[in-house]
Amino acid sequence: MLLNRLWNASIHTRVFLRRWMPTNILLDKLRTRRGLKWGIPTMLLGVVYLLIAVTCTGLIEQGWSKWLYLVLFLALWNALKFLFFGPWSLLLLVRARAQEARTRRRNDAKLAGLNY
Repeated sequence: MLLNRLWNASIHTRVFLRRWMPTNILLDKLRTRRGLKWGIPTMLLGVVYLLIAVTCTGLIEQGWSKWLYLVLFLALWNALKFLFFGPWSLLLLVRARAQEARTRRRNDAKLAGLNY
């Protein structure tokens, strides 16, 4: 019973985060075929998030509020998402282009009267 409630809560949390959090929305758009080419440039957003995390660390060390740890955690999490997506998008792009090439060859063969 408790496991079922935890499972449902995690599903609802995931749906909420995927629908309303800006970085998740952006990553969903980048996972489309048209968006895959922007994977490597988007890694620069990961660098920006790392700079935010470093700034938060410095501010915390200077005596600012401990609530900045929350911002630090979010910045690190978003930085990792963008930094890992760059190379992953290259793999997805290569796979998509290979699939498109196979489809193109298959269609050309059908037009020529040959069957694979």
